[in-house]
Amino acid sequence: MDILQILFFAVFGATTLAGIYIIATKPTIGNASIAAALCGMFSAYTAVQLYFEGPMMFFTNHSGNMTGIQVWWDLVMCVLIAFFFIAPRARAVGMNIIPWALLVGTTASIGLLAMCARLFWLEHHAQTTPA
Repeated sequence: MDILQILFFAVFGATTLAGIYIIATKPTIGNASIAAALCGMFSAYTAVQLYFEGPMMFFTNHSGNMTGIQVWWDLVMCVLIAFFFIAPRARAVGMNIIPWALLVGTTASIGLLAMCARLFWLEHHAQTTPA
């Protein structure tokens, strides 16, 4: 097993544990620190990928065969669905949706994680600040 396969299974395991945590603990407000940390880690990994493989590899991966195109559609749909569910909450706490939509639209999960971190922070702040 090479390093990329190990990385694949490590991410699979971590996301499985995260899913179990979400189901088991039933959080009502997300954790801004965790979302920000995930955004930072994924941004760093993306920067390394861009350095070693270049931006064209995104296109090559998602346009080389039907599986790549299916994965691309899946990514786009997942990000759009997540944005659809997050946008009303973001508006409710006063976030300007247009710049966030541009960030999410151009960076997918990186922008979505950053948006979630900000949203979770604002929601937590709204609950802890006396009216």
